[in-house]
Amino acid sequence: MAQAEIPRHWISVLDRYHTILVTAANSGNDAPTIDRREPLALLAAYNTMKQYPVDPQQVYIGGFSGGARVALRLALGYPDVFHGALLNAGSDPAGTLDVPLPPADLFRRFQESTRLVYVTGERDDVNLIGDMQSRRSLEKWCVFDVVTETEPHQEHEVADVSAFSRSLDALLSPRQAHPGKLADCRARVDQELNTQLEEVESAFAHGESSTAKKLLARIDVRYGGLAAPRSVDLANR
Repeated sequence: MAQAEIPRHWISVLDRYHTILVTAANSGNDAPTIDRREPLALLAAYNTMKQYPVDPQQVYIGGFSGGARVALRLALGYPDVFHGALLNAGSDPAGTLDVPLPPADLFRRFQESTRLVYVTGERDDVNLIGDMQSRRSLEKWCVFDVVTETEPHQEHEVADVSAFSRSLDALLSPRQAHPGKLADCRARVDQELNTQLEEVESAFAHGESSTAKKLLARIDVRYGGLAAPRSVDLANR
């Protein structure tokens, strides 16, 4: 969008929850994601915490449509900054080139301390399907603190007062812990990754460099930072 604007019908909800919302100009879908949209969000969080007595554990990110997709990327990449995300009518599966996974220490923090709230109109068919695919991918990656809100009778529109209020309430509510489920899921992912990395090592050991590199490229796309530093060591062979 060309101007930094807040939906007017959100203001009363923000006031009720004593919440500061920061948005940026010239940061719509046409703006570069890595060079502009992501840095602006990080600067907004930093500057707000510097200027106001903000609880650093209650800093969140959100967006509408394409902005929601950027918000998910940032929530995954910076769980030490953003402790939740409101994804309004836009999301993607995690563990892809568009939404890569961060290094293991950051991803563990994301799993343990980040809540995701999806809110989409019940007639926004394309994004409802996208939300479902996104949530399924996150569940496979052991992310369980996810809340879904649906807006009755709405299409691809910014959340109305009721939906925004429910979503903000869900974002601010105490986290839901799943220690046993999380431990079991992490063990499964670790085993799958180790098995695939062992296949790469075996291919290199047998002189099958081309096969090893193809396998490693697939691992890099799917596991991202989770595979490092072992994948980096293999790539340098």
